[in-house]
Amino acid sequence: MAVCEYCRSTLVKDADSVKDIGKMSTVLEDYTPLQLNTSGQWKGQGFELVGRIQLRYESGLWNEWYLLFDDGSDGWLADASGQYMLTRRALTDQAATALQPRFEALHPGSNLGFAKRNWVASDVRTAHCTGGEGELPFTAGAGWTAQVADFRDAGSFLTLDYADGYPPAAYVGELVTLEQLKLQLQRNADDIDRSADRYLGKAMPLACPACGSPIAYRAGIANYVVCGNCHSQIDCTESTAVVLKKQSELKAIKSSLKPGESGRIGGQPWTVLGLMQCTDDDKDEPSTWIEYLLFNEEQGLLWLIEQDDGWDRVKVLDEWPRLSSATVATWHGGNFRKGFEYRSRVLYVAGTFNWRVHVGDSTLLTEFGESGLRLTRETSNTEIVWTRSTRIPRAQVAQWFKDNEALAVARPEAASGKPNAGDLVFCRKAALWYSIALGLLSMPMLEETGSGWLVVGFQILLLWGPLLLMDPKWLLDLAKED
Repeated sequence: MAVCEYCRSTLVKDADSVKDIGKMSTVLEDYTPLQLNTSGQWKGQGFELVGRIQLRYESGLWNEWYLLFDDGSDGWLADASGQYMLTRRALTDQAATALQPRFEALHPGSNLGFAKRNWVASDVRTAHCTGGEGELPFTAGAGWTAQVADFRDAGSFLTLDYADGYPPAAYVGELVTLEQLKLQLQRNADDIDRSADRYLGKAMPLACPACGSPIAYRAGIANYVVCGNCHSQIDCTESTAVVLKKQSELKAIKSSLKPGESGRIGGQPWTVLGLMQCTDDDKDEPSTWIEYLLFNEEQGLLWLIEQDDGWDRVKVLDEWPRLSSATVATWHGGNFRKGFEYRSRVLYVAGTFNWRVHVGDSTLLTEFGESGLRLTRETSNTEIVWTRSTRIPRAQVAQWFKDNEALAVARPEAASGKPNAGDLVFCRKAALWYSIALGLLSMPMLEETGSGWLVVGFQILLLWGPLLLMDPKWLLDLAKED
């Protein structure tokens, strides 16, 4: 199938003729740097992008680019929120394909044996084609429906495509970066500006259609906006903003960061896109926390989580951990023991997001490891996401956002002498390195006199004593972190 780039006619070629089956919707301009005729290399073989379909599901959309390789084979490059996955058709016999499960039997977390590997379902959803362009290997039009299940094994991907029914077509691949693909003829910022009238990730002024309040959202990265004033949900993937649902009035929460606020992390500018206040399902002592979604035009998306006992920096993992047992996850050579498992629920949302978020959305969180470095499996009805969180001191966040007055003011618990958990981790590690350095520098004195051990031991006791008084469990915590 081919879609004419001028008149949008959809042409289908069969064995004897070419038929015009009507108009194909234009793809939504989503600020991707990819375009038709972009070329690149993968594993020593050249390819070219010759077609694209755009698929939309309940909470978002993504692109599927159709590739032709130099040897005549084909493949697909998925393009979603700045992540790219290249897959090619798996060569399996009919008997092996017929053993695959039916779409209705799959759910996030389903296990699957395929190509001598064990896979875990990460994403199971039904999507609808909203537009297309270029050449495609099948007939697809607006309203064409695809049932797709994605599976993960560390950094590898498996997709079962049920668009043509059962048995499904199988595609195997892995996560890639645009640098790895050595792409040529990408769209540059000027091309994107001319076609979309705005740059990728640049702040765009928007007036809420419900109450008229000004909203700044990041075009092409975060397309789902929640008005901070009236809490209406706004879909910015359409040509005009459309109010999706007027939520019940909620009192504005007190948060350290606000949507639109900018700071510098690692020497690069990051902007707060949106925030969510969440709570857990503990009936006796429920906890609440705030999750901030940040964006950088080169690095993509990042999360900061603010809790009563400190802050966490959170990144979505491209390479998944493996569960070596029901209670241990293995990732990058380290073992992370299972900790708390609980369900979180969204209480409040404001700002912009790269998926459609609702108050009341619920996610099952399973934690592995300690607070200093923790892996978390987030399971919803349609997908599983793994994240890595590292504890950071509140003072570090204040340093990133120097103009933020709320972060500059010390919290009451800090003023009363209660230590911040992130600061304790930092102090313990600093004390450990100082103790090692002290021991090395004292080696000549220890060799000459036996009394030197008493002096060094007394100095180390003075160093670690205050930490022991502030947190009696410091020794156990240090052992777990190491």
